[in-house]
Amino acid sequence: MKTAIVTGAYGAIGKAIAEGIAIEKDFRVVLVGRGQQQLTDAVRVVSSRTNNPNVEGALVDLSSLASIRAFADTFLDPLHVLVNNAATAPRQRLLSVEGIEMQWAVNVMGYFRMTQLFTPHLMKANGARVVNVASYWAGGLDFNDPEFKRRPYNNDVAYRQSKQANRMMSAAFSERLMGFQITVNACHPGDVNSKLSNSLGFGGHENPVQGAETPVWLALSREVEGVTGKYFEHRNDLPCAFMNDSEGVLRLYSILNR
Repeated sequence: MKTAIVTGAYGAIGKAIAEGIAIEKDFRVVLVGRGQQQLTDAVRVVSSRTNNPNVEGALVDLSSLASIRAFADTFLDPLHVLVNNAATAPRQRLLSVEGIEMQWAVNVMGYFRMTQLFTPHLMKANGARVVNVASYWAGGLDFNDPEFKRRPYNNDVAYRQSKQANRMMSAAFSERLMGFQITVNACHPGDVNSKLSNSLGFGGHENPVQGAETPVWLALSREVEGVTGKYFEHRNDLPCAFMNDSEGVLRLYSILNR
């Protein structure tokens, strides 16, 4: 049996991604989140809707290195699919338990740490995939002040730069993991009305299943087998200036790897 991890798995898109993978009965799907009741409810719903008994939850604070490391250390199986989907966009500047600005901690460091710490498990799968849920709403990354320590905090600006970082780190990891048969791609999921989009002042015109379509396709489809270091919208491979900025990609990787 194959194993997939989906972070942010009780949000609108995250739950739909988990369901899209769990439909495949040869997959065990691990839903990751920080709220126990929401996680329990999501596991029940996903398992029931897909008739897959191999759906479980993992309580992890994705803003905390210690929490992610504890999860990785106790995870024993090969990992075939990692979907980094968790995101937050608080309207006020908040800090993680480590004192990191919350969007940078969850949306960026969370993706980075999950990929880095689960690489040994991905290597065991002999052909694993990492899917980073980014966005077309991306740009404005300030390398000198990513946590808004010197400039006024704006949740929209913080979110956009975090999604740029998601794309760039996908390029960085794709280069580093290519030799281990691990593909790493980024995508825009779809415009879904969710808690996250509402925090940013948006609604959404797609339902969660439509929003999850591209991430699920990247996680499972034979069409993208062996494809790595790309950015997709609606299953289309689109050019990405952020991912093609090799100097910026290296600079970001160095910042995150400190």
